[in-house]
Amino acid sequence: MWAKVESGSVTKVYARPTAITIGDVNYPQNIMQMWSASELEAIGIYEITTDSTNFKNQEYYNNTGITYTYDSGAVTGAYGTATAKDLDDLKTRHKISINSQANVLLQKYDWYTLRAADGGTAIPSAVTTYKAAVRTKSNTMCIAVDNAADVDALVALYAYNSDDPPTRSLGEFPDEPED
Repeated sequence: MWAKVESGSVTKVYARPTAITIGDVNYPQNIMQMWSASELEAIGIYEITTDSTNFKNQEYYNNTGITYTYDSGAVTGAYGTATAKDLDDLKTRHKISINSQANVLLQKYDWYTLRAADGGTAIPSAVTTYKAAVRTKSNTMCIAVDNAADVDALVALYAYNSDDPPTRSLGEFPDEPED
């Protein structure tokens, strides 16, 4: 991204190479790729450096727009302070997601229950054990979400560590039984 600087202030931002007119001179769109930084700066065009320090995960936070400033011969785009979304709403959405995932995992095995109810073959113990484990894990995950004290604690539940294989404090659903 580039910015046009006039009288020490950013007056225009270009998200992609664009044909521009400065004074009476028309420049083609490839000027931003073909010219060196010093050549562009000589006509008031600066490459933007983005500072994402304050940018947070948009699933959990509302970020501000970027503010562009010119200082000491450089243009920087920076985000303001992000604000956390409503914790209760986030918890509700995450619990719905967890329960939906559990439902999808369990639906694959519903036919065993129907077969057994119709007087057919008993449900294999591996399937019964798996279904119970999915329900238990879903409940444990929902309790962990409910116990998150703030948005950062909720985010931390889903963050994977650097172990091999990576894990997260929320955990994962159990592996499906083998046929």
